Parts: sequence; C-alpha cells; structure tokens
Amino acid sequence: MRFALLLLGAALPMAGGSLSLVVLGSGGPRPFGRAGSSYLIEINGTPRILVDAGPGAFLRIGEMKLDLDQVDTILLTHLHIDHSGDLPGFFKARALTASASSIRFNVFGPSGAGQFPNTSRLVNLLFEKGGAWEYQKTFGADEEIRGVDLPIDLKSSEKTLVETGELRITAIATHHGDCPSVAYRVDYGAESITFSGDMDPSAVPNLVHLAKGCSLLVFHCAVLDPPKSPSQLYALHTPPRRIGEAARDAGVKHLLLSHIAPDIEESSRSVLQSIGVSYKGPVTFAHDKMKIAANRDLIRQ
Repeated sequence: MRFALLLLGAALPMAGGSLSLVVLGSGGPRPFGRAGSSYLIEINGTPRILVDAGPGAFLRIGEMKLDLDQVDTILLTHLHIDHSGDLPGFFKARALTASASSIRFNVFGPSGAGQFPNTSRLVNLLFEKGGAWEYQKTFGADEEIRGVDLPIDLKSSEKTLVETGELRITAIATHHGDCPSVAYRVDYGAESITFSGDMDPSAVPNLVHLAKGCSLLVFHCAVLDPPKSPSQLYALHTPPRRIGEAARDAGVKHLLLSHIAPDIEESSRSVLQSIGVSYKGPVTFAHDKMKIAANRDLIRQ
C-alpha cells in the first residue's frame, strides 16, 4: 500500500495529557546486553505506538508488564533485522492480551529498493495468505495488518500519517546506505518526540526540518567521530559532532542517544564532549527499560 492518511482505531486519551517514551531496546545489531532498537510511546501513561521492533522487544514488554491493548500503530524506520526482527513477537503478544475480538493495525515503513522490500510486502510475507506466519491473524484475536509504504527520496516532502484529536504523526525520508529509511515525529498537544532511526549525515537537513522545536529527539548514535570508527560505517550513521549540530539547528529541548554500540558505551564522555561543542541542552544515553517524559526529566530507570 502506498502512503495514505490514516486515523488511529482506538479511542484517544483526553486532551491536555502527557507524552512519554519507553525504551524497549537501546542497542544495535551486535548482542552485548541491549535489546535491538525499539520504543513504545505512551499517551497519558497508556502505550499507544510502537516505533521499531528490534530483537528483545518482546522480552522487555513482558519484563515491564506493559499493557499493549491500545497499541495499533507501528512505525518502522527501516527493515534491518535489528529494527524489525521482533515484529511477529509483538503481534503475538498484542493478540494474546487483547480485550477486543478484532484488531486493526497500521504498519508504516519505507518503500522498498534493492534487496529491501516495501513495508507492505514484508507484512504480506509474514502474515498474509501463504506467509510465514499466516496463522497469527487468527491466533487470539482476528487481526487486520495493513502495511503503508512511505516515500524514500530525500527530496520528498514531509508526510502526515495520522491526525486525530491532538495526536499527529509525521514522517520524512532519510538515508541509511542502501537500506531505505524514514524518520518520524509524534506530536500530542504541546509535546513531541522525534526519532531519527539509523541515518547518515546526508539526511541531517531532513531530520532538522522534521524535529524543529521538538521536546525530545531520539538520535541513534552508533559511531564515534572520524576516524575512530570503521570508515564504511560513516556511510550508514551520523557521528556525535554532527548529531550535536543537528540537535542545535533543530532547537530540540532534550537529546536522547540510542542504538548504542560497545565503543560508544566505552567512550561516552568523549561522545558527550563532541555533542556539547554545538548542542548545549540536556543529553541522555538510553538504556533498556528506561522511561522518559517528553517534557520532563527521567521518570524511571
């Protein structure tokens, strides 16, 4: 399915509430104690939106005893395994705890290119007739799982995906080597969270446009400043100094670094110093099971 404006199926919380982020996974493709990148967005304390579904998200949901009953929107930044590998596990968890007999999901993600399929094709390959887990759509609850393919050309304009009540979700194309990718922004009332996903510096102008003035920017930090990381990784990821410049240019209120690699953990002080050259706001390193309010300090670790 190509891009379309959609409305959330579940009833919205009352206006004037709060927006918060639960970090299910703060790691990347290497297994070193962090789940793969995955986040839940809560509105007034109720989980509503899943952003990426990296391996380990299913486990973290159970450990935190999170209620998925109102989650019906999934935002995939790209289709690398460390961002989408637990998608089947999420659907299973959601269906087995559903209070309703039927659920409608909208799965947003990039259009395909090269070795990567459209997001809608991924959904079909997993869950539609003849798919790997066709049975899932009738296991626990009757499910309709709709894939929505988003533009991936850096010249394409920002798109509104969801607009209902005080909730608005927008997306813009980014660039992650040969893997199609997009960034997302979720606004609720006066609060907002932007997700960079994995992206190289060529997409920074698009991200700055999307993230202007947002409450919380979640930026994936997987490399050190050149030349301290393998050279090929700079065609995939944005280094700390450029992250600081992007956060400054966007005027974000709080920066959360995620998709952490082992060398980032080991060099956290130098990463903060590099970002601090340009960005003077608060910077936090994400870790699994962290919860942050969009307009407040850390709630729980």
